[in-house]
Amino acid sequence: MYRFNFSNIDNTSQYEELIKEFLQPSQYGENGETVLEYDFRGDKNDLKRQIYRDLSRLTGEAPKWGILTGIRPVKLAGELLDSGEDPKKVLMEQYLTDETKADLVCDILEYQRAKAGKPDPMSLSVYIGIPFCPTRCLYCSFTSNQVDQEAMGPYLEALGKEIDFAGEAVKSEGYKLETLYFGGGTPTSLSAEQLDALLNRVKSAFALGSVREYTVEAGRPDTITYEKLQVLQDHGVDRISINPQSMKQKTLDLIGRRHTVEDVYKAFELAGKVGMEVINADLIAGLPEETAEDFAYSLEEIIRLGAENITLHTLAVKRASRLKEMDENFNYKDEELREQMLVSAHERLRGCGYAPYYLYRQKHTSGNTENTGFCKGDRPGLYNIRIMEEAQSNLALGAGGISKIYFPEENRLERVANVSNYEIYIDRIDEMIDRKIKGFFGNR
Repeated sequence: MYRFNFSNIDNTSQYEELIKEFLQPSQYGENGETVLEYDFRGDKNDLKRQIYRDLSRLTGEAPKWGILTGIRPVKLAGELLDSGEDPKKVLMEQYLTDETKADLVCDILEYQRAKAGKPDPMSLSVYIGIPFCPTRCLYCSFTSNQVDQEAMGPYLEALGKEIDFAGEAVKSEGYKLETLYFGGGTPTSLSAEQLDALLNRVKSAFALGSVREYTVEAGRPDTITYEKLQVLQDHGVDRISINPQSMKQKTLDLIGRRHTVEDVYKAFELAGKVGMEVINADLIAGLPEETAEDFAYSLEEIIRLGAENITLHTLAVKRASRLKEMDENFNYKDEELREQMLVSAHERLRGCGYAPYYLYRQKHTSGNTENTGFCKGDRPGLYNIRIMEEAQSNLALGAGGISKIYFPEENRLERVANVSNYEIYIDRIDEMIDRKIKGFFGNR
């Protein structure tokens, strides 16, 4: 196995964690030992580059993101560009990223700057969370609960109270909404009547005339009905998500999705009938037992159905997921297959006229890859861009919502979190409102 000796470093524990990011568990073998010794007096990135190069030499592996960690590489590239540096050069020379990744980041940054621009200092994105889903997926670690619609009532009452407060506070502070996003969970787990009442509450609370994009995640095809889509259309929702994750029925059954492939086709048909402007569809590379051909087929079907936005996720197995309990090392299997899936998908989407418009990375992603959103016809998901660039305040309502207030002069954010358990949220709704009074609206 590998043993690392450090000298002239006050705290080696942080570097031990860093090293583990570059090593798979299978590389901690018991047959022999390689000692890597460092007499280090530079900055942390110098040490990371030394470790990366040594491990690449020993293992023959060179992860394409180099030593770059963190969720938002496009944000980093933007900061480099604004400071007069060449983002691609810095990414490749200082962070050791592969040229293909550096090019992808720079392409996305250029697209975002051209199509979305920079947000107005008094603009605001609003997120409203509906923490309910029909089932819990095998890989899921999000806030989602399986309850009947009657049990959702008390949550909607508490959420309505927070919406009413937030609407008044937003007007008082002089914010203007740029995007409005209902996420989850699955907002279309609500009935058509519940959706209508909730969206009416939002319309009464907020001035929506400045909103450039109004999104509701309808991610589970089995929760979509014509009546629900008509409610969304009537309220001015112009973007929804229909998220098959895969178009292979065996995979859907395996990962705990209750919908069928036929449900996906039906959901797209219904969305077309009501005239929904933009549909996003999520696919996941690296789902259990899927081949490169399976993933390519799913992509072809979504392209054929006409989704304006397609988001390619790589499976990330989080600690709180059932898949992690079933297979501790699932992330480290078939890494080359994940990369093959994504490379082929990127080529296919670009060839069909889709442009990559946002990107983020997650810990525990299989193959150390990334999640990338593509759009066609210059209709990117503006909320996704804003949440990743972190140059705008984001007001998050509902259980699990984490609001972020942006200070442009200092280019920093402060977070104000709601509790994630929806029942605790109901019981402590007055405290959630008080947190926003003190931490969000009273912090400018």
